[in-house]
Amino acid sequence: MQMPTPSRREFLTITAAAAAAAGTRITAQPQAAVAAVVRPPRLRPGDTVGLINPAGATWNPVDIDIVRETFEALELGVKVGQHVLDRHGYLAGRDEDRAADVNRMFADPDVKGLVCIRGGWGCARILPRIDFDQIRRTPKVLLGYSDITALHTAIHARTGLVTFHGPVGISEWNQFNVDWLRRVLFEGEAVTFENDRRFDREDSLVQRENRIRVLTPGVACGRLLGGNLTVLTAIVGSRYLPDFKGCVLFLEDVEEAPYRIDRMLTQLKLAGILDAASAVVFGRCTDCSPGSGYGSLTLDDVLVDHLRPLGVPAWHGAQIGHIDKQFTLPVGADVEVDAAKGTIRMIAPAVA
Repeated sequence: MQMPTPSRREFLTITAAAAAAAGTRITAQPQAAVAAVVRPPRLRPGDTVGLINPAGATWNPVDIDIVRETFEALELGVKVGQHVLDRHGYLAGRDEDRAADVNRMFADPDVKGLVCIRGGWGCARILPRIDFDQIRRTPKVLLGYSDITALHTAIHARTGLVTFHGPVGISEWNQFNVDWLRRVLFEGEAVTFENDRRFDREDSLVQRENRIRVLTPGVACGRLLGGNLTVLTAIVGSRYLPDFKGCVLFLEDVEEAPYRIDRMLTQLKLAGILDAASAVVFGRCTDCSPGSGYGSLTLDDVLVDHLRPLGVPAWHGAQIGHIDKQFTLPVGADVEVDAAKGTIRMIAPAVA
């Protein structure tokens, strides 16, 4: 009988329990000093991107064909990492091999950008094996979301490189996603991210999809940092966090009960990360309902409890997260947010 695959939540619980059983003492590590922002070269038609799989396993080889064809349709060449179809249980191969694909693509002079095929779980495991000196020497576009948060956070903390929280290779590449990718990574625009305001039905009197909810109005500036809430909290206390002072913190998650979102936001609060932010943008928490009967706080209740008392601009509902249409956000770039409007405005282009 095939054993069920553990969830990411169970991975984190098992890891913590194993450390405790072994007598490992987990201590907080200082955050990295603020690094100078490094913009990667923009992508151009004819450039080659490297496909990597730094986290969960890709089960179907056809997925690789689909990703290849997607980026070829974007007028890019594609180089496939050596280990993208490896499998070590739920991981896309051994830690050393997944890290080697990342390092090899950053070192390859023919590769101008890296695209993560999928998320899942596993990026945090390879951080000690990443060659940050090489990344500093050869900055490139890195694209992905969800578990790729660990790579985005660590790479920016250690090198200052701006990376991109956006669709992974196997995401749905609809016109919305393609347009944001082109504007940010190819055309080098300093865009203003704003939810799609088109009505989901032509005969609707009001907008129903992609609405935002303002928690605290206001305008603020800061370095855009964050990503998946579960992954971010899992590396709190490590040496792979940037300095969050004055940042615009953005968060998203999937399939987490409100009490777990509450627990993770509490962890960010106790670690000083929430209080350090100049603004907070919560995207989508897909399938994060309180369950039947409302025997718990709702997600909205939890966000009000944690974010409104900060007294900084905050809203939720931005098109960030495990959704079909999402922004391509520059992690580590300076932005201005307007909570009342639900906008994130880039101060300057994120690519050189």
